[in-house]
Amino acid sequence: MVIFSVYVVNKAGGLIYQYDNYVPRTEVEKTFSYPLDLVLKHHDEKVVVSFGQRDGIRVGHAVLSINGVDVIGKSTADGKDILEYLKDASNYPVSIRFGRARLSSNEKLMLASMFHSLFAIGSQLSPEVGSSGIEMLETDVFKLHCFQTLTGIKFIVLADPRQSGIDALLRKIYEIYSDFALKNPFYSLEMPIRCELFDQNLKSALEVTEKASNFGAGS
Repeated sequence: MVIFSVYVVNKAGGLIYQYDNYVPRTEVEKTFSYPLDLVLKHHDEKVVVSFGQRDGIRVGHAVLSINGVDVIGKSTADGKDILEYLKDASNYPVSIRFGRARLSSNEKLMLASMFHSLFAIGSQLSPEVGSSGIEMLETDVFKLHCFQTLTGIKFIVLADPRQSGIDALLRKIYEIYSDFALKNPFYSLEMPIRCELFDQNLKSALEVTEKASNFGAGS
């Protein structure tokens, strides 16, 4: 069992903290001959697969490197435009590494704001007054758990569906926030959390929760 990431969202819907605890590797590297049997396109400043799937490469996967040279946006690190480079038959055979692109800081900010809105919609849709809002969303590969404090701060944890102890972990993170952010004289309320002690104690809490869950599963 594993905990993927932690988000802290302020009462206005702004992302004030985010930590990736574990990012699954979904990368595939293959050597291709000309012509390339995948259709690529620009999407959100990345080059992604829009048509064709093979050998673990899926629609939506982004180009991460070409011939061992990392990709930055729409170009390689040495300045070559990816789509133009792959149109030239003289550049083949070519080795391309595909994978799910990591979310950018702007994408994380946008998603935090969207969840804040969904949380409010969930409260408004409730047939009963005083609904807590969304506490959990479940997919086939992860669960999203949310705990909102009385002051409107949301603590969000993404974890393996089989991971136990998340409710206790959310309250522990709130305790860490209270002890190492709110009591920090240099911290401004509602602003991004940049505190080494907060980071250290959060990582320790995640590690303890994962170990406890794994021990329980093996016993």
